[in-house]
Amino acid sequence: MGVDGGRETIASLRRYLEELKESGVDELPRAAVPRGGKPGSQPEAASPAAAPAPPTPVAESQMATTSGETLDDIRRDLGDCVRCQLGNQRTNLVFGVGNPRARLVFIGEAPGREEDLKGEPFVGEAGQLLTKIIQAMGFARNDVYICNVLKCRPPGNRNPHHDEIVQCAPFMLRQVKAIGPEVVVALGTFAAQTLLATKEPISALRGRFHDYHGIPLMPTFHPAFLVRYPERKREVWEDMKQVMGLLGKGAPAIKG
Repeated sequence: MGVDGGRETIASLRRYLEELKESGVDELPRAAVPRGGKPGSQPEAASPAAAPAPPTPVAESQMATTSGETLDDIRRDLGDCVRCQLGNQRTNLVFGVGNPRARLVFIGEAPGREEDLKGEPFVGEAGQLLTKIIQAMGFARNDVYICNVLKCRPPGNRNPHHDEIVQCAPFMLRQVKAIGPEVVVALGTFAAQTLLATKEPISALRGRFHDYHGIPLMPTFHPAFLVRYPERKREVWEDMKQVMGLLGKGAPAIKG
């Protein structure tokens, strides 16, 4: 790295640290991935941690998939995965469930405790709410496909670390490509920021479609956030009505 490049790196790091300080972060723990947040924003309850890890873009070459591969192919490739430390701590690997040719895919952050125990994504209280949202959209749960960025539960439901994302996100993209959906819904801050490679808060990302490898992607609040803040359900429903419109489905009255 040249002198100019070194100065640019130092300047970027200094700006990042200043942003953290403005957000109320006075120090960073050793051996931890720095986490950023925006002051004054309402926390989302996708996990107990207060702020999501910064998004980690994954190179296109890392995420390239074999033409014509199936979800079964990808699951076999994952195997008894121990590509990161989470593989040695999980109860079950949570791959994903639903229609392998679904028109609509929902992607969350990572499995929680109940998901880790059952090996299925979104089966706890937040999962029950997601099922109600899916049904209100005119689908059955097995009509769509549901998965997470990570396939193993982070300890204490903490935010994913950089190495965990690097190892797991390519499999998530391969799942999406194998399914070939018409729309993807990113559930919560972390999933939206990771898929879109941005630090923008979910409140700024939701409400409009973004491009995800040629597929329209709608970010919206995580169901766990809605459990804590049910008054925000109306905003999620507005997002889902846009998804339904893109899929050519009418919008029934909101439930619950």
